[in-house]
Amino acid sequence: MSRVEREAASVVRKLIAFDDDTFDKLKQLGRDRMATIQELADEAFADVLKKHGIPIDLKDALRKSARGANAAAPGKTGKSDPSKKKS
Repeated sequence: MSRVEREAASVVRKLIAFDDDTFDKLKQLGRDRMATIQELADEAFADVLKKHGIPIDLKDALRKSARGANAAAPGKTGKSDPSKKKS
């Protein structure tokens, strides 16, 4: 199985409806940026996932996981505990 066939097998297709005005604007934006509607949609959905803190790919998930582990580890931040007062 070729790379293209593997990628095609893993693609989920969904039908999305746009009103005429929105579709015309998307087509124009695609022409201006030399991008396809699919590329614009990929960018838009990636932005929505990022906005809500959902990792987009494995690299992003690992980065987020590492940040979370560092923040959860005690003494890693270098900040003092405000509940402990120096005498």
